[in-house]
Amino acid sequence: MSDSKDLLRAPFELAYNYKRSNGPVMSKFFEALGEQKILGTRSSTGKVFSPAAEFDPETHESLKEIVEVGPGGAVESFSWIETPQHHHLIKDPFAFALIKLDGADTCMLHMVANCNEADLSIGSRVTANWSEVQEQRITDIKFFTLEK
Repeated sequence: MSDSKDLLRAPFELAYNYKRSNGPVMSKFFEALGEQKILGTRSSTGKVFSPAAEFDPETHESLKEIVEVGPGGAVESFSWIETPQHHHLIKDPFAFALIKLDGADTCMLHMVANCNEADLSIGSRVTANWSEVQEQRITDIKFFTLEK
């Protein structure tokens, strides 16, 4: 049996010290967010993916046709967060929701805020609420709010 003093030790930090390229499709998606637009991609069968996707997951087709979707849509599913934690971007109660944007056939995961849980249901209409500062990131959409 070896003594713990004989064990080799080395500092370790889990990090990814590289910058990922967004590629041609996602670069357009993020650039459009900076202009307060949401993009999707259309397949040869007419299915629109939003957020924009580079490939159809079923057919593996490369998707190049860019289309604008939203900024409104319908809640397909949601999970209410009554007590946000320190890592949440929103500090008041909110929902994580799958939102099918107008013109899209797939859902986007984002937050719905400025409402009560009782006000939110499957099928509720929501619209994008934009951040004050646009950085060409998904956080350019601050959250979605219920349509009046």
